[in-house]
Amino acid sequence: MLAKRIQNMAPSATSELFGKVAQLKEQGVDIISFNVGEPDFPTPEEIIAECKEAMDAGKTKYTPVSGITELKDEICRKLKKDNHVHYEKDQICVSTGAKHALYNAVMTICDPGDEILLPTPCWVSYVEMIKLAGGIPVAVPAREDYQLDLDAIRAAVTERTKGIMINTPNNPTGACYTKESLMELGEIAVQNDFYIISDEIYEKLIYDGNEHVCVSSLSKEIYEHTILINGFSKSHAMTGWRIGYAAASKDVIKGMTGFQSHVTSNNTTFVQWAAIRALQMGPDTVTAMRDELEKRRDFMYASLCEMPGITCVKPGGAFYLMPDISAYFGKKANGKIIKDAGDFCMYMLEEAKVAVVPGDAFFMPNAVRFSYTDSMDRLQEGMERFGNALLKIE
Repeated sequence: MLAKRIQNMAPSATSELFGKVAQLKEQGVDIISFNVGEPDFPTPEEIIAECKEAMDAGKTKYTPVSGITELKDEICRKLKKDNHVHYEKDQICVSTGAKHALYNAVMTICDPGDEILLPTPCWVSYVEMIKLAGGIPVAVPAREDYQLDLDAIRAAVTERTKGIMINTPNNPTGACYTKESLMELGEIAVQNDFYIISDEIYEKLIYDGNEHVCVSSLSKEIYEHTILINGFSKSHAMTGWRIGYAAASKDVIKGMTGFQSHVTSNNTTFVQWAAIRALQMGPDTVTAMRDELEKRRDFMYASLCEMPGITCVKPGGAFYLMPDISAYFGKKANGKIIKDAGDFCMYMLEEAKVAVVPGDAFFMPNAVRFSYTDSMDRLQEGMERFGNALLKIE
């Protein structure tokens, strides 16, 4: 008999869909994948070269659990330069991806019965992380423009509230929270003495000339109530390298490091040296990737807005769009009634050979999530297939 925590855990909808798509591709089916949250750009060569050099130099042994000093120093420099916030190296814990850092944070602050607020739509794994820690996820719907509903957040706070998990730019909506809203959120956290777990993994992917706002930079009091999470997957196309980090007060990082010491110990040693190189690189590579993603966003957003029955909010960052497709609920396709977003996505996979993710996984049952992480040619073909399949729905 499996443990109740595992029986009660919902598998990742995005991972399940990825498995189905991979199976179809193995069978030779040409699937256009708008479901994967992974840039199609290669990891920069200098990062790969640094990793090889580290292995050749014998940097393959254990390191301190929280990471090598050289990397933590580099992370501190990055946070000072890019985010205008000061951390010491004993306030940094390097983990096996930002997802690992997020789970470390939840496990460190959350006791059974504690509540963690979740502005929704939100990433699928946040809910299960909280549940695995014995906590209670409390969904707080965002506004129609996907910005934080601060009145709703304030009303959701109770004496059991231990934290709030935010993601800006946001997965799945691409929303970038404003400085004003983050400042107000920070004040709510300070007044009610709970933590903000701030997932900033998409910080480099912001469009229209806007800038990322780092929560912990807003005030000394907010800084003390923030657990900052970041990594290299999205900014440096290092998804498979699995390296991320947390920055927080010394007592929180001590707790996170202690927990990590019993789960994974240190992050892969030679990957840490590659991460140093990533942080030392100039901005050109990241800028080029961001500019290309912005072009893809503009194309996909314009395409969706032209399609009948589709409504969509233009995202300010990340690489996702979250269009509302509920106008097609109750209609018939290939002899079957489309009851919900899951049926809609299955129809698109079967009819158009296009993979998108149902919004139920993100607390958005009327929507589906598109990723614009494939080449422009594939995006154009995929949107043509998607549009043609829409026209067949009666």
